[in-house]
Amino acid sequence: MPKDFAETLLTDPKQAATLFEQSASIMARLRAPGGCPWDREQSFDTIRKYTLEEAYEVFDAIERRDFPHLAEELGDLLLQVLFYAEMAANEGHFTIADVLDHLNRKLIRRHPHVFGEEASRAAGNEAAVDTAVEGSAARVLRNWEEIKAAEQAGKPSVPDSARSRLDSVQRAMPALAEAAKLGSKAAKSGFDWPHWRDLLPKLVEETAELEAEAAQVEISKDPADQARVEEELGDLLFTVVNLGRHLGVDAEMALRGCNLRFRQRFNTMERLSERPLEELNPEQLEALWVEAKRILALASSNPKESR
Repeated sequence: MPKDFAETLLTDPKQAATLFEQSASIMARLRAPGGCPWDREQSFDTIRKYTLEEAYEVFDAIERRDFPHLAEELGDLLLQVLFYAEMAANEGHFTIADVLDHLNRKLIRRHPHVFGEEASRAAGNEAAVDTAVEGSAARVLRNWEEIKAAEQAGKPSVPDSARSRLDSVQRAMPALAEAAKLGSKAAKSGFDWPHWRDLLPKLVEETAELEAEAAQVEISKDPADQARVEEELGDLLFTVVNLGRHLGVDAEMALRGCNLRFRQRFNTMERLSERPLEELNPEQLEALWVEAKRILALASSNPKESR
């Protein structure tokens, strides 16, 4: 990166503010009457899956140290923030200005060693912390946690009658990881399958229920039935995750490994085929898949992979 460009990045907040304002205006226009039909029909529920996808794409770009791509992916993630804020503004909940105000006040109150104790208190900090951190990240983290704890103490508490031992499992994590932690936490109260083999009949049961609901959707075309299909698929996935927990297998890592193997096998199918895959019949595709597995198994010296 040229030095002058780097200096521009550090010394031109006005440009960033102008571009952010432009992004917010573009989002508002897309959602306004006469804007984009697709954007206008979206809801919090319909776009949340894209938010998760964008977060993972940011994660992937960081892992690969692909900084040009990371800049683009961060823009896509920011779009999600703008989208939610605009929908909230349309419904009268809050605006993007409220989002930024919450963020700015949080950063100031949790960094009294940077902005000063008076500014931190003005931003809502009620914790008494030692601001003499002397360049220690550990001291900064300790203060951050104390200030955060004071914030939580000031919020309305949940009645003891409404508390659950599962409250310690955060919702803000990948669903597979959440399912495993929920199962593990419930198991401590004795609510669990005694042995991993006991989950196998449960898998059969959940599969049958999913099959029944999916068959009903084919007949009715009713969105309510489709919602039940989603529920049954969730039940099946939850059971699989807990089977993995009993077997000592992390479901997230197992699925990531499966995804990688599928990529490799499918890519091998593409390279083996003399014609586009779309032109092949199911039997030909299956034959290619078997051959791809065999080739990759030989390459990895793992005969089990070919089965």
